[in-house]
This record gives sequence, structure tokens and C-alpha cells, in this order.
Amino acid sequence: MLELKFVRNNPDIVGRALINRNMGTELIDSLLEYDVAWRECLTEGDSLKHKRNVVTREIAQLKKENKDALSKINEMQGINDRIKEIDDQIRDYKSKINEIMLSIPNIPSETTPVGKDENDNPVVRVVGEPREFTFTPKPHWEIGEALDILDFERGAKIAGQGFTVYKGLGAKLERALINFMLDVHTRQGYLEVFPPVLINEKAMTGTGQLPKFKDDMYLCCADGYYLAPTAEVPVTNLFMDEYMENLPVFLTAYTACFRREAGKHGQDTRGIIRQHQFNKVELVKFVKPETSYEELEKLTLDAEEILKLLKLPYRVVTLCTGDLGFSAAKTYDIEVWVPTQEKYREISSCSNFENFQARRANIRFRTPEGPQFIHTLNGSGLAVGRTVVAILENYQREDGSVGIPEVLRPYMGGAEEISKV
Repeated sequence: MLELKFVRNNPDIVGRALINRNMGTELIDSLLEYDVAWRECLTEGDSLKHKRNVVTREIAQLKKENKDALSKINEMQGINDRIKEIDDQIRDYKSKINEIMLSIPNIPSETTPVGKDENDNPVVRVVGEPREFTFTPKPHWEIGEALDILDFERGAKIAGQGFTVYKGLGAKLERALINFMLDVHTRQGYLEVFPPVLINEKAMTGTGQLPKFKDDMYLCCADGYYLAPTAEVPVTNLFMDEYMENLPVFLTAYTACFRREAGKHGQDTRGIIRQHQFNKVELVKFVKPETSYEELEKLTLDAEEILKLLKLPYRVVTLCTGDLGFSAAKTYDIEVWVPTQEKYREISSCSNFENFQARRANIRFRTPEGPQFIHTLNGSGLAVGRTVVAILENYQREDGSVGIPEVLRPYMGGAEEISKV
């Protein structure tokens, strides 16, 4: 969330940021109108309350002197009626201002390139060479069905499209990846936490999922709980309404994640690249403002380490303004090579939100100059299902079996491959 004072004093900066995000400036225009009206009401309300105090004293003096105070009493009633009207207007304007403020995205960093969409995302680095196959590679869903480790039909039967049952070594591979990722990240200095996946509205608002993305979330019961769309939400909100000590703080967490948006664009309707339920290991950092961009580089490298250890080819791109997430100031996407699609696909987004989330969630730290909002960062380390996709497709063999990356074998009971029984 941006600071109202900043928006008020810098409408051109905020307006330009919205335009660079492929948005119009209507939000800013409406906000400034409501802000002017709100402050005018505050001024009038203060003036009326001062006048009411004066008239109150005059009434008291008239009564003390046994003089007629009726006209002053009537004047007092008029003042009170107007104050009530003004207070109602103040609440209404403040509500509208808050609603708009929650709908304004973060301002992109100066180092975020200006662009329209993903086609304008510059490549930062490419790591590893895509494998040259001596046979025609199969897509992961065909591999999974042939090896009887992915069951799309039964997943759809018990839940619907966008849900999958993992079986046998497929289930073990998913679990192995979760444990492997957590082990790597804890060695990197992250503290593992295991948060709830039921999240209240305040926490969802704190990280920016609400109100903008409400239709993408699963509201799961009448009590108002949402299913976690990403571990970023519960982990970041662990420190909601708190002063943090001993910064920086680095956390990692596994959660199941749930999103309605899966497949809504008509792409990836087959397989497990887009699912309504998926597993993810998340990295979250809480840092002081002066170190946040250095920590973004380190966080991205920490997520990349998983792909390096798995020996999967990937690249890193910087998201341009038109492709940047709502809460982010700068984002690196890590994209893994998917052979059958002959392109790189996102497997992690590593973002610096600066103080945007911390302002919404009220997460601060103390300084000699007074309280400041911290900077929050997060990134997937990694999306587990998409890592399964990358392994199945990049490690597939002509005989239909799939090799298991060496670093995963201890987590797979020593198995070196997945083959048809």
C-alpha cells in the first residue's frame, strides 16, 4: 500500500507508474477528488466543533445570569446537526479513499524496465543447455499416465478439472522435492516454519491478495477463511501488527496452495502446470530498506540453486512494468526449460515489495529516527508441481522410463529411475 501523503504530493509519479503498468489514471483522479473533499470536511468539522464549544460556554453563562438562552440553544442544535452530517461525510470519504488506496498497485522500481507484456521482459542470464533428444520427447502428462504415477481422471472425478492424483513414485517424487527444497533452503540460512493454510481476510489484505484478486481466491467457509494461494501470505503475516527485532529474518515454508485462476486463460488445460491445488516451497525475507535490493539478488540465487542441483536448464528474466505483479516493485522470474513446449516456463517469481506489504500489514522496526516499515521479499523455492514437470520431461528416456536426479535419490529411497512395472 502506498502512503496517502505520497500519492497526494506526487500524482504525476503515481500516474506514470499506473500508465507503465497498462492502467489508466482514473484511480488517482478519483482519489484526489475524495481527498480534497475529505480534508475540507475535516476543516469544517473542526471549525464547527470549536464554535460548538464557544456556544456551549455562552449558554452556560446566560443560564448563570438567568437570561434567555433559547436562541443559543437552537443555534447549538443546528451546529450539532451539521457536525453529524459532516462526520458521516468524513466516514464516507475515508472509506472511499481506503478502498481506492487498496486498489493502487506498487510503484515499480527505477530498475524495473518499462514494457507492455512478457515479450518485453529482458533476459538476465541463461544457465544450462537444453537437452538434444535422439527421439521425440513426450509431454509430462503422457509420461505420467504411462508410468502410472499421475492420475488425471481420478483427480477430476473426486474434485474436478485442475486436480491430479499422484501415485507411487510420482507421489514420492513430489514429497522428495518438498523435503529436498526445505533442506537446501535451511542450509542457506532460512528458518523453516509450517503455517496454517486457512487465512483470514486481514492477512489476505496485508499481502495484497485482497481486494484485487478476490475472485481468484477460495473462500472456504462461512467464517470468512480463505485457502492460502501461496505460502507468502501466512508467512509474511506472521509479523502483522508487530515491531520486528534482529533484522534480517529469513523464513522458508512448504504449503499446499489453492487458486481459482488455474487454466482460466485456456492454456495448460492438460497436465500439472496449472492446477487449482498445488504444492510450493516459499522463501520470505524481512529486511531493512537499505539492504532490500541486495537481498533480492541473493534470494533469487537461493531459488536458482535448486535448479542447479537438479541440473535443469533455466533462465532468469526481469519482469517489465506491464508484466509486474500488483504488490511488487521489482521481480525476477526464473523459468525452467520444458522440452515438449520448446520454451522456458515460470517456476519461481522472486520479488521485492519494498514497504508496500509492510504498510498494509503494519510491520515495522524501530530506528533512532522513529518507527519505519520494513521491506518484504519473497520467491518460490520452487513450485513443486512444475519441478516435477521439468524432471519428467528433461530426464525422460526413449524406453519410457525417467531418470531421477542424483541429488534426489537419497529422498527416493535410493531409486535411480521411475519405470513401468
